[in-house]
Amino acid sequence: METTIEMADEKMAEGDNPMVGGAPMFADKDIIDNAVNSADHTTLVAAVKAAGLVETLKGEGPFTVFAPTNAAFDALPAGTVETLLKPENKDMLTKILTAHVVSGKWSAQDIVAQAKKSRDGFYHFQAVSGDALSAKVTPSGAVYIFDESGNAYEVTIADVNQSNGVIHVIEGVLLPK
Repeated sequence: METTIEMADEKMAEGDNPMVGGAPMFADKDIIDNAVNSADHTTLVAAVKAAGLVETLKGEGPFTVFAPTNAAFDALPAGTVETLLKPENKDMLTKILTAHVVSGKWSAQDIVAQAKKSRDGFYHFQAVSGDALSAKVTPSGAVYIFDESGNAYEVTIADVNQSNGVIHVIEGVLLPK
C-alpha cells in the first residue's frame, strides 16, 4: 500500500504540481506568486503582506514553507487574526509566520527519510524564527508537523514545488512558545 507521501512523490515525478485552493501551482513561479492564487490561503497572504515578508518570500531562497489554510487561521481563538494584523503587532505576526519557514528545500520524501532514521521517530529542525519544529510520520504515511507547544498538524498537500523552494499545506497554525 502506498503512503500519501509516496503517491505525492509519484505525481511530482510525472511533472505535475498539485492544485492548491482550486488553483494550479506553477513550479516556475515563486512562493508568493503561487500563494496569491490559492483561495485557501488568502489569510496567509494578507498576514505575509502585513508582516512585510513579501519580498523575502519572493527572494532566491530556497525556502520550505508549511502553509496554513484559511480554515487553520479561522480555528484560532476569535479575534486573534485581526489582532495580529494590526501594525503594532507586526513583530509578533512576523515571529509566527517565520515559524512556518525552514531554510532549504525539504521535500516530503526528505522529511520522511530523516524522521525514519531518527531514534525517536521525529525529524527535528529549526524554523527561520529560531523555533524548533519536528516532523513525524504515522504508520499510514501521514506527515505531522509539531510546533514548540506540542501542537501537531497534518501535511494535507505535500511537495508544491516553487521556483524558490517548496510549500507543504498544513491544517493548523504553528505557534512559537
